[in-house]
Amino acid sequence: MRIALAQVDCRGDIEKNLALARSTVAEATAAGADLVVFPELSLHGNPLAQAAERAVSSSDSRIAELSSGAVDVVAGFYEDGGVRTYNSAGYFSGGRTHFVHRKLYLPNYAVWEERKGSSPGQGMRAFDTRFGRIATLICNDAWQPALPWLAAQDGAEVLLVPTNSAAVLGSDSHDIIEYWCRLMAFIARMQQCWVVFVNRVGDEHGATFWGGSRVIDPDGRTVAEAPLWEPNLLVREIEVPVARRRRQEVPLIAEARLGLIEHEVQRLIREAGDALSGVAPRFPIELSRTHATNINV
Repeated sequence: MRIALAQVDCRGDIEKNLALARSTVAEATAAGADLVVFPELSLHGNPLAQAAERAVSSSDSRIAELSSGAVDVVAGFYEDGGVRTYNSAGYFSGGRTHFVHRKLYLPNYAVWEERKGSSPGQGMRAFDTRFGRIATLICNDAWQPALPWLAAQDGAEVLLVPTNSAAVLGSDSHDIIEYWCRLMAFIARMQQCWVVFVNRVGDEHGATFWGGSRVIDPDGRTVAEAPLWEPNLLVREIEVPVARRRRQEVPLIAEARLGLIEHEVQRLIREAGDALSGVAPRFPIELSRTHATNINV
């Protein structure tokens, strides 16, 4: 599988971003790529821009058509979900919407106040593609230890992490870059999967995005890395079955003990309430299954 990491400067102009995406896909196709991955909100730009009023459908033909040629495409956008708006990343193949992941954990600290413009998704699923089983986590989703684990337990061999990470308003850029690099390597090694981290570049609304997109193998080694601070199209061949072989050699993933996890999570919900449903702690509590809101078309 030949994957292209589109480290682009995607400011808040939908038509310009679509034009940039088309030219980038053409360049990736010429380089022999099978899949092009764009950053978080690559269609709309920085979430600080509060662009939810320009949200589009997950089946918008302008986005789906990016994949009408030989390559599949992952693009980020504000999704019009009717009553709610979501920060979403769609997987597009053959000119159609194949799968949509809605960002689950929306930062609400410092200058990041994403809940003002969008709602959190309600489910996480891995999905099958012609290259293997894949899962997507958008930016802050990857900072939540349970989500990469859940993706691996759902069979994901490749984890895509489209991101808008910035050195923001006096923060230490070296610190945030090192944090992300260590985090991606840890996820890849512990979940024994490929990790494809795609960050944007450029300046927008007081934030400077640092790039540094990379591919990490199932041993936690960075095998391809884009430069900092500047646009780049990084194309890298990855051998998806390496993840499966690694999991067979060292069966960490198989030792999940899902029943134990379910038991302890239910106990925590009973004792502390459930932020997903807004249920306050009370005894006894009747637990019901939640349904994913991801779209698998």
